[in-house]
Amino acid sequence: MPMPWRILTSIMMGIMMPHMRTTLTLDADVEQLLQREIRRTDRSMKAVVNDALRLGLGIHGKPPRPSRYKVKPHDFGIGPGVDRDRFNQLVDELEAEEFARRRSR
Repeated sequence: MPMPWRILTSIMMGIMMPHMRTTLTLDADVEQLLQREIRRTDRSMKAVVNDALRLGLGIHGKPPRPSRYKVKPHDFGIGPGVDRDRFNQLVDELEAEEFARRRSR
């Protein structure tokens, strides 16, 4: 249900000023987004507008860092002395042995 007003009036607390009353004229699309967010969060207009302004102005803070990526080790059952970085060479050698075995039959 669209609200009949498109003028936003709010009181803002500041450090140097005890309070500040500001009137903003909202574009129709911003009004709809504001109304939708008020309904979605069931919060007051003042709270929604202040949070949106803080976020938009970068005052709200940096986004939280993602959690650290953790590597879970896996036991491949490879004995000591086997160089895992040379598996391709091992595969080549096994294929060459198999080829030589088939050729000698």
